[in-house]
Amino acid sequence: MASGLGAQVSVAAPHGAGGYGRRSSSSKGSNTVNFCNKSWFGTTLAWENKDLKSRHMNKIFSMSVQQASKSKVAVKPLELDNAKEPPLNLYKPKEPYTATIVSVERLVGPKAPGETCHIVIDHGGNVPYWEGQSYGVIPPGENPKKPGSPNTVRLYSIASTRYGDSFDGKTASLCVRRAVYYDPETGKEDPTKKGICSNFLCDSKPGDKVQITGPSGKIMLLPEDDPNATHIMIATGTGVAPYRGYLRRMFMEDVPSFKFGGLAWLFLGVANTDSLLYDEEFTNYLQRYPDNFRYDKALSREQKNKNGGKMYVQDKIEEYSDEIFKLLDGGAHIYFCGLKGMMPGIQDTLKRVAEQRGESWEQKLSQLKKNKQWHVEVY
Repeated sequence: MASGLGAQVSVAAPHGAGGYGRRSSSSKGSNTVNFCNKSWFGTTLAWENKDLKSRHMNKIFSMSVQQASKSKVAVKPLELDNAKEPPLNLYKPKEPYTATIVSVERLVGPKAPGETCHIVIDHGGNVPYWEGQSYGVIPPGENPKKPGSPNTVRLYSIASTRYGDSFDGKTASLCVRRAVYYDPETGKEDPTKKGICSNFLCDSKPGDKVQITGPSGKIMLLPEDDPNATHIMIATGTGVAPYRGYLRRMFMEDVPSFKFGGLAWLFLGVANTDSLLYDEEFTNYLQRYPDNFRYDKALSREQKNKNGGKMYVQDKIEEYSDEIFKLLDGGAHIYFCGLKGMMPGIQDTLKRVAEQRGESWEQKLSQLKKNKQWHVEVY
């Protein structure tokens, strides 16, 4: 494939590719690009399943190639970038939208504790969203606490851009960890206490229907007024979902109205290497855009922190604290997404670092919030 400016290439790119549900309360230098190679997308994808026959399977995408090592994927419809305000609550719990499951793929390796799946949902373009928003999912069946009533809505951060994994604006992706309960005395799984919605989603098959609400949320929207801004993204586990959307928009998609030239820095905390989510995708960006992307992993069961204890994401933050604080002073945005248990340790670390620098963390945090640099979504 030619890598000259303006060269056109048509690639057959069939359709492929967070978190525990939360209850609703609101190859550098290469001359070829193989978009069907999972190293580009970062996971075992839907199109690798020869039995999957979805209507997305034979989509053809036309890509304008600036140079092979940094080619991006054309998206449509570009009208999705015209809206001045994010779509909010287009579908309510009493009148949800009936979408269709396109694919369900296991994201983690055999040694990962628990199972996490990448789930692609076809909404037909009827439930548009922006990066950083969430969908609500209503699992089938009746509410065990309110017999006769439907199950309550669970919220999941969307793990794709507004154009979806098929780049046509008709799908959304969720990153879902199957919630299971183990009896502390027997050590055996108790299926009566498993997560209703996460298990429904992870057990879904292509063609199954799913009731969705939303989209919801504004706190994690990606600010795009300055395309050269710095974005520091901190996640534990499936909290990486919104960042996958940000990074695809920054580094994978050819969006004429958004040309990212800043720095995206991702900190991801998981148990071990097998638990890493979208790792090949992120590593690909690191190879292609070394000046614009940084990627640090905290593997609690494989790495040690400076004190010899388990390496958690806050330990990685402390490792780079001087640099992070300087970036924040320069206007960087910082995001936190994952289980709420991540925040106390992170806050303690940031407070300690601030005090070592002779600063008041309370004042600094207040200023970050005032400047809209501080974005938190935990569940």
